[in-house]
Amino acid sequence: MEGTIKSAANYVPLTPISFLDRSAVVYADRTSIVHGPVTYTWRQTRDRCVRVASALSQLGISAGDVVSVLAPNVPAMVELHFAVPMAGALLCTLNIRHDSALVAVLLRHSETKVLFADHQFLQIAQGACEILSKKGEKVPLLVLIQEPSVQPVVSGKKSLMEYEDVVVMGKSDFQVIRPKDECDAISVNYTSGTTSSPKGVVYSHRGAYLNSLAAVLLNEMNSSPTYLWTNPMFHCNGWCLLWGVTAIGGTNVCLRNVTAKNIFDNVSKHKVTHMGGAPTILNMIINATESEKKPLPWKVSFITGAAPPPAHVIYKMEELGFSMFHSYGLTETYGPGTVCTWKPEWDSLSSGEQAKMKARQGVNHIGMEEVAVKDPVTLMTLPADGVSMGEVVFRGNTVMNGYLKNPEATKESFKGGWFWSGDLGVKHPDGYIELKDRSKDIIISGGENISSIEVESVLFTHPCVLEAAVVARPDEYWGETACAFVKLKDGSKATEEEIISYCRGKLPHYMAPRSIVFEDLPKTSTGKVQKFVLRTKAKAMGSLSKKGTSKL
Repeated sequence: MEGTIKSAANYVPLTPISFLDRSAVVYADRTSIVHGPVTYTWRQTRDRCVRVASALSQLGISAGDVVSVLAPNVPAMVELHFAVPMAGALLCTLNIRHDSALVAVLLRHSETKVLFADHQFLQIAQGACEILSKKGEKVPLLVLIQEPSVQPVVSGKKSLMEYEDVVVMGKSDFQVIRPKDECDAISVNYTSGTTSSPKGVVYSHRGAYLNSLAAVLLNEMNSSPTYLWTNPMFHCNGWCLLWGVTAIGGTNVCLRNVTAKNIFDNVSKHKVTHMGGAPTILNMIINATESEKKPLPWKVSFITGAAPPPAHVIYKMEELGFSMFHSYGLTETYGPGTVCTWKPEWDSLSSGEQAKMKARQGVNHIGMEEVAVKDPVTLMTLPADGVSMGEVVFRGNTVMNGYLKNPEATKESFKGGWFWSGDLGVKHPDGYIELKDRSKDIIISGGENISSIEVESVLFTHPCVLEAAVVARPDEYWGETACAFVKLKDGSKATEEEIISYCRGKLPHYMAPRSIVFEDLPKTSTGKVQKFVLRTKAKAMGSLSKKGTSKL
């Protein structure tokens, strides 16, 4: 239009880095991070982030490099979400439940230059580096994250560079590197992490910015909330709330060990307003002992996602005083992609009916353009009748850039101009979607993805196993766990315990099956295992766990 221009005055590439710049001024003296006796203000947090960015630059990190971190919900994780992009690099947050072999695969695939590892997971990180070294691969610089201390760091001879050394070596006047294009990558998040073909989901500065604000809105957060980190920061960059809480000057209460006692203690002590997590956390809370429970300071907002939460679990959470928000999404949608927005007309429903409505996956949030249910063959949109089942698809600015180094998978997932989730569901007449099943045989256990193919590949290496198929079995603690249907070779003998132990020796424990069924596998005329039959059987077996007894 005549008289209009695009210039530095009216266009700045969107980036979450700007959230920290603003909060360091507006909320300068408000507490940004709490971790035990350690606290920081937003002014201090920005200074530390700039210093770490400066140090990374001094260590040779430049635009497009990948910096990885293997750590639980500790202050360094909050800081690295800003410091790494401030250095122009991509942040890769690794799943702390992975073993050394899988971490090595992801370090190699991402070409990680620096690896920050929390002291609790140092052996896993060192094991991964050793694997790379033995194969002649380039080994990233390993930096140890010690437990934060109120005491100043004592310098001296150390076998490893430590996180606080990195903070000290950085300069406060470092010129922060901002994206030239808001679609530039800010992070890479790995999905199920299968060793055969790891999928690194690439997020952009733009998508992260928009989904952060959407996450704040769908959590109904006001200015300066107090967020208790019960959902893992490594998963989808903390559902983008690591950036979102910063945008509104909130306080991040870090929680290394997520237990019922720690949750109630922290909610009470720090007057927590918001928290979130998979159904595993919900089960932990509702099954807490009377000695662990403490009265909530007020109604605490809780957003849940991952495996669909049972309606009775939502009901019990609300009985305890939590206000429940149900969201659904995937790593490819920056975490939350939909929210079950509450309608006033549902207020008149019974408590049970309300819980059932809240268990649905809902509608697209403000940052996602559209969500639909389509026929994966014809690509046609199915009617919103609550019956016609198809694949859930997304379209919008908070869908990933693509899969790292995997253009074929990216193209396939974006067919027809939509992102295909692999999840099957229906859309109700009111426009709300509800998941029914997963077209991909991915098992979601405690919010973590388990590839049935990867577990099956290990089972097939057992000397007694002839055939194997893995499906999800309900688990009242983890949501789902892997259940293996196994046919043994003629004349061979093996017990359930032996098979499980064998798998645990070759896989991270959470991926190993927790139940084994010995029987012939149902097959089609072409010899393909009928997994839908096995899923029905596994569901009929009922939940494996007893309340409060799971030790996985």
